[in-house]
Amino acid sequence: MFNLTVNGRSVSVDAEPDTPLLWVLRDHLGLTGAKYGCGMALCGACTVHLDGQPTRACVTPVSAAIGRRVITIEGLDSKAGKAVQSAWEKLNVVQCGYCQCGQIMTAAALLAQNPQPADADIAAAMAGNLCRCATYVRILAAVKEAAATLKGGQDHE
Repeated sequence: MFNLTVNGRSVSVDAEPDTPLLWVLRDHLGLTGAKYGCGMALCGACTVHLDGQPTRACVTPVSAAIGRRVITIEGLDSKAGKAVQSAWEKLNVVQCGYCQCGQIMTAAALLAQNPQPADADIAAAMAGNLCRCATYVRILAAVKEAAATLKGGQDHE
């Protein structure tokens, strides 16, 4: 039995220490925003924040989350997170939507650290997130739109 802090709530989970965090979130806690994509931390569909850092939940054992803050798309309410979600809607980024939670979580973490990134910064941060629908141009535009709304202010989860 583990105690975790997920989306600001303390939760108890009965799982093996090496169970991937993704399965604990989805199967034990019913938080299905993070998706299973590749199972090898290559596609980004499972991205959550662990103490504010984008983390691939498919390869992160639940034991690594003990004593740390886990934020999923369902609990993303930071200033950067709200700006990204708003930009995603405004620019109609989503096509199939499967990768979008991971894309949003990665973009929100980037903007929390660097609220005014250059295009190269955005490209580097988002490079590990794959989109089968190839909405990369809209993703870049949405991250830039979200950065514009932050007006240079720092954001910390």
